[in-house]
Amino acid sequence: MRYRKLENSGLKVSEVSLGSYLTFGERLNEEESARVIHKAFHLGINVFDTANVYQSGRAEQIVASALKSFPRNEYIVATKAYWPVGNGANSRGLSRKHITSQVEASLVRMKLDYIDIFYCHSFDTETPVEETLRTIENLIMQGKILYAGVSNWNKEQLEEAVKIADAHLWRRIIVHQCEYSLIKRDIEPEIIPYSKNNGISQIVFSPLAQGILTGKYNKLIPKNSRATNSNTNKFFNRLFTKGNLEKAAQFESVARELGLTLSQLAISWVLANKNVSSALVGASSTQQIEENTSSILEEIPEDVMRKIEYIFNRKTHLQD
Repeated sequence: MRYRKLENSGLKVSEVSLGSYLTFGERLNEEESARVIHKAFHLGINVFDTANVYQSGRAEQIVASALKSFPRNEYIVATKAYWPVGNGANSRGLSRKHITSQVEASLVRMKLDYIDIFYCHSFDTETPVEETLRTIENLIMQGKILYAGVSNWNKEQLEEAVKIADAHLWRRIIVHQCEYSLIKRDIEPEIIPYSKNNGISQIVFSPLAQGILTGKYNKLIPKNSRATNSNTNKFFNRLFTKGNLEKAAQFESVARELGLTLSQLAISWVLANKNVSSALVGASSTQQIEENTSSILEEIPEDVMRKIEYIFNRKTHLQD
């Protein structure tokens, strides 16, 4: 396993991170989840990602419980808040009240003294960004959060956050979590260039395009797969097209030429962008996490990169 720094910080993260959305506490019970988490740790993964709303807080509990047997300084726990956790008027968003209560609740659930990375799980149009950032700065000063991040913000929102932090001499956000894959490349034109210039790294989810870049779907959706879950259909259906399946089939032939699986080359491609510090994957078995952490290329040959870009009909991939 190789490690990369989150920009504008000294924090080193594994090139592959393990997520818990729709797996720990839903598809897998606590014992099964622990086996996957322990395997990931022994393979060198040091970032374990969760959120207060994943499985209604159960994912946080399972992740933290499984990691308790390892030294606290050797792993990074990332969690998030924004989405509703109740029916009250202040049970969602990025207000001082909601963030403070959710950080406290997450710490209690996970039995931790601090959260390594806290993400704003979406952008809140109803709360001033200054209020959100001031709250996070206060929690960092209290030692309850070490680093701040955001998820699914656009370039203008990132820019506002940087300007406000600088104006108040607060710590900047250092990481943006977003979707990124060969099939979903929205962040390339604006977010990546802005982030590179302002010390913000990307930790990207769905590098395998909701499983399409694993080859497992072909033309049918297997029973009991993540794609059959009603919570993922809205994401999966956007990508599950005939054209994308055809591209995935061509991409798989390129991977075979390199002696890699489709998944391994897809993750290698995401990591070829140096603004991406880590690819966030899910896993429902120890075999899956082992495949997704092995044979990741440190550099993709130029001729292979050209083949990949030809298949997906896009401009040259950003590698600097």
